[in-house]
Amino acid sequence: MKQLTTTSDNPIADNQNSLTAGVRGPVLMQDYQLIEKLAHQNREHIPERTVHAKGSAAYGELEITHDISRYTKAKVLSNGEKTKLLLRFSTVAGEAGAADAERDVRGFAIKFYTREGNWDLVGNNTPVFFLRDPYKFPDFIHTQKRDPCTHLRSNNAAWDFWSLSPETLHQVTILMSDRGIPASYRHMHGFGSHTYSLINEKGERFYVKFHFKTRQGIKNLTNEEAGKIIANDRESHQRDLYENIEKGNFPKWDFKIQVMSEEQANNVNFNPFDLTKTWSHKEFPLIDVGVMTLNENPKNYFNEVEQAAFSPSNIVPGIGFSPDKMLQARIFSYPDAQRYRIGTHYAQLKVNAPISEVNTYTVGGALNNSMYEMPASAYYEPNSYGGHAENKAFLEPDLAISGAAQRYNHREDEDYYSQPKALFDLMNAEQKEALFSNIAASMQGVERFIIDRALGHFEKISPEYASGVKKALKI
Repeated sequence: MKQLTTTSDNPIADNQNSLTAGVRGPVLMQDYQLIEKLAHQNREHIPERTVHAKGSAAYGELEITHDISRYTKAKVLSNGEKTKLLLRFSTVAGEAGAADAERDVRGFAIKFYTREGNWDLVGNNTPVFFLRDPYKFPDFIHTQKRDPCTHLRSNNAAWDFWSLSPETLHQVTILMSDRGIPASYRHMHGFGSHTYSLINEKGERFYVKFHFKTRQGIKNLTNEEAGKIIANDRESHQRDLYENIEKGNFPKWDFKIQVMSEEQANNVNFNPFDLTKTWSHKEFPLIDVGVMTLNENPKNYFNEVEQAAFSPSNIVPGIGFSPDKMLQARIFSYPDAQRYRIGTHYAQLKVNAPISEVNTYTVGGALNNSMYEMPASAYYEPNSYGGHAENKAFLEPDLAISGAAQRYNHREDEDYYSQPKALFDLMNAEQKEALFSNIAASMQGVERFIIDRALGHFEKISPEYASGVKKALKI
């Protein structure tokens, strides 16, 4: 049996009784371990994520089984490469204590520990999102959280925002479909969602969408099935993931990409950087890349899941960004959230630390554990003392942009309805009935004028869509 100690490794003789003046007290100020335990308890929790607060995670491996070197020079995507990863699943809107089996989008965030630094792919279980302009993201999230007066979730606020922002219709249709409540994290697809860049050895840029297709098959829950599960187990997805990995039933996903050349991006009849739109699989077919396997559970939830910090700003040579407005905003907002939530040097925590050597001049601030070391006289750049230096070999090729700076109306593209219609037309009768029923359930308590506005949008998608919702609402 090991000796119990303080955090400074001082041995503790009695961990049962406070140090008091006499049998009845009071306690003495010199009982440092009592004060330490109480003070630590007050600080045991870091602020939860504003979104994606409830999460589960597992370690695994990405194995590349196909050659895509014509598109990218990234070593992590070279044929035969195997890379350790951490995948964090989450719900988006609920707090840390929310139930797993709620109707919500699921986060699908992956940290790849590559030989060239960490690559974070921060996506969802849907290929699109509610918004195309990040200016509206805080407003949208306010509608998904609690009313500051009643402290209750508000269907009225959600549908008011959605019906005033018709670019949300594609994602709303997915959310309200039979895929709105996955049966488990193992039984859903994952998507990078955003448009990224791939860059090859010739310096050629290709735009890319990342897809992870579950090998376990798609399984979903109805509202009624989810309600019964939640009544007995609010951690159903966490339990399913943890127990299956412990039993050696390792979940797998096929890793695929869609690729678009710069020339194609300039000539397609839609904005390929619009996060509310998908790319046609017929025009831009899926390309096989590899397989992702989850095979190890974290040993300490707080250290390895709660403190895991993801950011799309973490990329490696051969992978880049795009003019996707939502992606560009997340490049800032994610690491900024981690600095607030965890601390200045959150990247030094074991779960976030790269396996490759880090050479930086960003050393000031709390929590620097000397992971970042510099030559003695080189604490600035440029310097004459052999400090870390830039390497222009890692510059990306030019990204062509044009136009005057202005607050352009992102709703000038009024094609809100063609892709939701395509999705709706793919549904069979049973799936459509589930969509109508789920929308009706989510409209409980919503004011009639907001319902009527939403029905107007459904009518433009398909008269059948609108009439089905009306029937489910009994109006």
